[in-house]
Amino acid sequence: MRGFYIGRFQPFHDGHRYMAEEIAGEVDELVLGIGSAGDSHTTRNPFTAGERVMMVTKAVEDLDVTTYVVPIEDLDRNAVWVSHVRSMTPRFDVAYSNNPLVVRLFEEAGVEVRGSPMFRRDVLEGAELRERMIHGRDWTDLVPTTVVDVIEEIDGVERIRRIAETDTTTDL
Repeated sequence: MRGFYIGRFQPFHDGHRYMAEEIAGEVDELVLGIGSAGDSHTTRNPFTAGERVMMVTKAVEDLDVTTYVVPIEDLDRNAVWVSHVRSMTPRFDVAYSNNPLVVRLFEEAGVEVRGSPMFRRDVLEGAELRERMIHGRDWTDLVPTTVVDVIEEIDGVERIRRIAETDTTTDL
């Protein structure tokens, strides 16, 4: 059986890793969708799809299932979103999500959806990690070591700090 799990992974953190481990215990193969693949270089989406592919691929390489990491660009038409996802990924039997909209869209398309308990959601949230990077607080203990390596390789912390400086507007 092949499972599908989508996230923006901005960045891929230990909560995502926990979910991937849980899913790997239920499936033979895992498709990891990189959502909002066309977005990058903003405070909400600082990393490119390629950088996130590196993060995710390296962070799950030790799982005992075959994994496929697939970038998926946004499609601002929810009614056809599942068809779009299916056109970009290997066939899958079950989708995993806790996002109410994603769950609803898959269910309406006749796809079995399974959730999973959130893992340390109080700190394992992309917005929290990005805020920590911007303000110089510790974030490295909340992501797999391989993700720290990728972010260091691309100078990701400096990028998000720079973007945060110029990403605000004032009313003139």
